[in-house]
Amino acid sequence: MRIRPLLALVAAGAAVVAVAPQAGAATAAGRAPLPTCRPSAVEVGAKADARDKTVVRITVTNKGRHVCAVDRLPTVTFGDLDGAAQHVPPGESGPYRLVTGETAYATVRTVGAPGDEFRRVGGVTVAGDPSHHGRTFSARELGAGRYVEVWEPVSSWWKGSARAADAAVGVGRG
Repeated sequence: MRIRPLLALVAAGAAVVAVAPQAGAATAAGRAPLPTCRPSAVEVGAKADARDKTVVRITVTNKGRHVCAVDRLPTVTFGDLDGAAQHVPPGESGPYRLVTGETAYATVRTVGAPGDEFRRVGGVTVAGDPSHHGRTFSARELGAGRYVEVWEPVSSWWKGSARAADAAVGVGRG
């Protein structure tokens, strides 16, 4: 699988954390810092597309009692493979505000193009924020069959609708 090795991701993440505005940082408008959502306050979900098993739609919902933030770049990893899905468009870490009861959406394309080679994994782990351990979904739980095919995976940023998340990675709903 051709995705960035884990050590490179850790180094890049450290660089981004050093320069990117964080959920806890005060905004230019002088508003109070927005706390990062606690892992227990968010619920993540994932489901493979019924017609194209290389498309996985993920969600994060604020089940807590307060407004909080997750990272605007979802964390999606694949079985025991090193690395994570790359984001479309590329971007830096930053807060994505979730009101109580609100759901954010992202779409993951696990294989870049039809006919590409791929690796097979037993599941996908999704986290709303890189500070969370996330939840692992088996291929069967996703509705993808016995395994998930992975090669050069990409993910949208968190979006306000599933349609916007699909559009970000070039997936159409039919």
